[in-house]
Amino acid sequence: MGLATESKFHVLAVDDSIIDRKLIERLLKTSSFQVTAVDSGSKALEFLGLHEDDEQISPNKAFTSPINQQEMAVNLIITDYCMPGMTGYDLLKKIKESSFRDIPVVIMSSENVPSRINRCLEEGAEEFFLKPVRLSDVHKLKPHMLKRKNKDGEKLESETDEEQALESLEVIQSLQQEAVAPQIQAIGNSNKRKALELDEVLSQDHRTRPRCSGLTVI
Repeated sequence: MGLATESKFHVLAVDDSIIDRKLIERLLKTSSFQVTAVDSGSKALEFLGLHEDDEQISPNKAFTSPINQQEMAVNLIITDYCMPGMTGYDLLKKIKESSFRDIPVVIMSSENVPSRINRCLEEGAEEFFLKPVRLSDVHKLKPHMLKRKNKDGEKLESETDEEQALESLEVIQSLQQEAVAPQIQAIGNSNKRKALELDEVLSQDHRTRPRCSGLTVI
């Protein structure tokens, strides 16, 4: 999944009501978010490159919108709870079961049902907004996206630190080998000289000893 530009975050808004969809789209754009709006959970999955059966088409790539055919990264999904065919809760579950599970999801509903709210939050929703959504609600979205972005940055930094540590270890080992190699060579040369000297002494001693009847006199 690609990252959005520094100036704008991209929000995928899902609502079957055209009035509510236009309202949330306007509120998001007022807060300088880039918005793609669809009218069903199935179209949201299609936008993400997923089938309704959770089969993924293009994992870990930028998403291609069926609306404008432009590749855009999604930083957050905000969806209505009550929709025909696939509810916001069903969409939430499918997102959390896919490779896009780390994308923050926010649920909206015109009905204040505590059990419904708790179920969505337990499934992994970041927020649960009651309709009509207000600008103050939209202001709560950016921290979730920044948190996700910072988390990605920390992970990348951690991986970079680990790679640098491995590279440093390899350099240290290389330097150690370069430092020890002359010593090993010196020891080898010294042993070689000693062996040659010993051979020379034994050879001279053997030549200077007198022999009698094929026997060496001791």
